[in-house]
Amino acid sequence: MSMLKRVIYNLVKLSTRGTPNRFRSAGTKLLLSSEETAEVMFRPKARAFCNSKGFSKNESEVINHEDILGEAGKTTSVFDFKSYMVQKIKSVNQALDAAVPIREPIKFHEAMRYSLLSEGKRICPVLCIAACELVGGQESTAMPAACGMEMIHAMCMMHDDLPCMDNDDLRRGKLSHHKVYGENVTVLAGYSLVALAFQHMTTATKGVHPKTMARAVGELARLIGPEGAAAGQVLDLLCGGNSDTGLEELEYIHRHKTADFAEAAAVVGAMIGGASEKEINRLEKFSKCLGLLFQVVDDILDVTKSSEQLGKTAGKDLLANKLTYPKMIGIDKSKEYAQKLNKEAKEQLVGFDPEKSAPLLAMADFVLHRQK
Repeated sequence: MSMLKRVIYNLVKLSTRGTPNRFRSAGTKLLLSSEETAEVMFRPKARAFCNSKGFSKNESEVINHEDILGEAGKTTSVFDFKSYMVQKIKSVNQALDAAVPIREPIKFHEAMRYSLLSEGKRICPVLCIAACELVGGQESTAMPAACGMEMIHAMCMMHDDLPCMDNDDLRRGKLSHHKVYGENVTVLAGYSLVALAFQHMTTATKGVHPKTMARAVGELARLIGPEGAAAGQVLDLLCGGNSDTGLEELEYIHRHKTADFAEAAAVVGAMIGGASEKEINRLEKFSKCLGLLFQVVDDILDVTKSSEQLGKTAGKDLLANKLTYPKMIGIDKSKEYAQKLNKEAKEQLVGFDPEKSAPLLAMADFVLHRQK
């Protein structure tokens, strides 16, 4: 319960104290039985109390956000993010399984499916679908693009784990791709997944104007290419162990290597869903904060969790002398920065339909508080 709602609740209790229920008028009973009406009656007093100097800045910001929702005649409700994610992940996994069936050459297609269908958070595909639905689109419309995002993400994980890159033996709780299929097959399977991502996205998407589809494909290509994720990976490799590297370079790496994937997912989903330019811009800002938040939390978990807890090798960034936020600014400052990114991400969703924005708001908190 928010601070404002707690104050309203207590004011309602005070207003009825000492007055037996049987002596209240029917009108009073009706007013006090309605949570929405009670908020309207007691909000001014509650707001004045909460805005007193005894409250912190963060609490005041929560109150102001509650007032915005109240003035718009909207009420907030508890969103079941776990159930939402279970349902969306199930849909995405079914679509991925159908998109990459076992066919000749069988061993090669099994290799493509190994990382693609492994247990994962599916943040990017779900983000793509949620962004599409936020602006009025349908899950079925966004699903081919969501699958394409996961295919590209799988390729990046496969290639990142190679000895010539991050050299990791574990991914999502099992052996990395090249430890099972060899480096040569890992490279080829990764390339194939990227090609299939664009093929599937353009041929399986229905009901989207060709110009919109072309724009979405171009945006996705840009964000994973030499101006996006690839650039972040290159700078990450070049700056490893360099003591002269600062926070500016670190943020560039994380914004491109990780945040660009979140941006691509949200922007492409919004475009396919028929978003306006203003809506696309706000989702772009939201996803940039979300993607960077994911990486900051990842850096923190790398030095605070075990390999068993993470499902991948813990402490590998420290051993490789790689740039991370805990290394540059410490654990506590890293956690403060994560909180700041979470707040900035959520601010971009104010004004959208509360029910449709609930999954994205919950996703921001999930990324902030995740433990693996």
